[in-house]
Amino acid sequence: MPFGRLEPRKPDAPMSEINVTPMVDVMLVLLVIFILTAPLLTSAIRLDLPQAEGADAGASPQAVSLVVDAQGVVYWNDQPIAPEALRLRLAEAAKRNPNTELELRADTSVPYGRVVETMGLAQKAGLSRIGFVAQTPSVTPR
Repeated sequence: MPFGRLEPRKPDAPMSEINVTPMVDVMLVLLVIFILTAPLLTSAIRLDLPQAEGADAGASPQAVSLVVDAQGVVYWNDQPIAPEALRLRLAEAAKRNPNTELELRADTSVPYGRVVETMGLAQKAGLSRIGFVAQTPSVTPR
């Protein structure tokens, strides 16, 4: 081989890995753009809203707790109450605020008729928002 003949070269193998660096760079630039422009989009319109008297928009209605224990005794906000006094208190609460919510808690051993009777007193007094409060069952690990 006096003239230095070159051996035939093998062609380069194709690249089989994806280069994610450019994609990450583009995503970071987009993230920075969104972070900078998001506050500008939310506060673009300045308003001076009129003022009016009325209830607060986030004000929750008044709630009264009514409990019927296992013996059938009724409690108004954790104080025992007689049936006649209960009628008066329910009517008074309905007169003050007709949107008063009644949270009714009843023991599991209380007959259904007693619960319906208590609900009827509340509806007759003018309270239509009655919520039944129950305890969520506890999950036992297996």
